[in-house]
Amino acid sequence: MLTLATTTPGEPEIFASLQGEGASMGRPVAFVRLSRCNLACTWCDTAYTWRFEGDNRPHRDGLAFERKANQVVLDEAEVAARIMALGQDRLVITGGEPLLQGAALARMVALLEGMSIEIETNGTVAPHAALDPLVSQYNVSPKLKHSGNLVDSAQIPERLAEWSLKPQAWFKFVVATPDDVSEVLELIETHRLPRARVFVMPEGTDSATLRERERWLAPLALQNGLRLSDRMHIHLYGDTRGT
Repeated sequence: MLTLATTTPGEPEIFASLQGEGASMGRPVAFVRLSRCNLACTWCDTAYTWRFEGDNRPHRDGLAFERKANQVVLDEAEVAARIMALGQDRLVITGGEPLLQGAALARMVALLEGMSIEIETNGTVAPHAALDPLVSQYNVSPKLKHSGNLVDSAQIPERLAEWSLKPQAWFKFVVATPDDVSEVLELIETHRLPRARVFVMPEGTDSATLRERERWLAPLALQNGLRLSDRMHIHLYGDTRGT
């Protein structure tokens, strides 16, 4: 069984859209968003996947979500059927932290025919052995200090070392201030991350904030040989579910 986020109570967040970030930005894809996360970013734009009533981990919005309305459990075969019905040839699995459900994900992905698999992860959880061979791309997004997570929990050296050696791993760092870029460069150096596969992306959930931050982030990306990622879905659809 898989635990998924919802768009409305009881309706799993499974949809077709354009990938809005990173190396696959602009590609038509199917999306499935899973629930639950082992980290708690203060600026997280999908807090409805983890900050349920009774969870006191800090978030800038201070919202707590009712678990029953924002979480649904489905059989792997049903999830696979819903994904196949969208008619796409690529699937993006996001969250939350998808790799927390690695074994169930492996069973679900094995049911998909003719689909490339892309997984968004915070980089703290090792891929399940049965899932890893089925994945064509990982979008690894280690969380910087400004996320509010403890560094020891968010930046695990052995995990980062393993990801750095995976040819299908791309790295995406969420940046809120120019100082965050210095932290990114430090992590690249310390963990030998492949600079050609490193993106920096502005934090923000509205177009005005993203554009403002891109004005200073773009020259820093150019200066340091890093890729710049926009958040295209925010410009197209706003900060909404199922997009």
